[in-house]
Amino acid sequence: MPESNRDTVPLILQDFLPYRLSVVTEAVSSLFATRYQERFGLSIPEWRVVAVVGQHGALSTQQVIEQTGMDRVRVSRAVIRLADKTLLSRAVHPQDQRAQILQLTSAGHAIYCQIVPLAREMQEALSAALTESEQRQLAVILQKIGRRTEELSGGGAD
Repeated sequence: MPESNRDTVPLILQDFLPYRLSVVTEAVSSLFATRYQERFGLSIPEWRVVAVVGQHGALSTQQVIEQTGMDRVRVSRAVIRLADKTLLSRAVHPQDQRAQILQLTSAGHAIYCQIVPLAREMQEALSAALTESEQRQLAVILQKIGRRTEELSGGGAD
């Protein structure tokens, strides 16, 4: 379609890829949030921090930011709330006095051990909507969109 005609055609939100991705993401996050809030009293940022720290054992705050894709403020607030709930311990980073090393406490690890099977069940339930081939294709597609997003935001290599 010539560019001049494209500018006069209305945007159909339901066909707009960023919108569709956002809607699905929000729906899935909401599903997780409801379950984790009811069962463990954890918000989405909190359960993501628990999941990534539980996976790795100990991480710096910066590593949690990188692993979760959340911004510094969301991670910081989640870390503070988790520490207040005695689910996460914070120690001064040995190489950087301004940074922290995060670890799950025994109570945090107990919750992590309950979250893992629930997360896997949720993933299986969602994946059941797709064939194995479609699941593989989706993984490739999401990786491509993620890379392209990085490129467009200036984060990718040229």
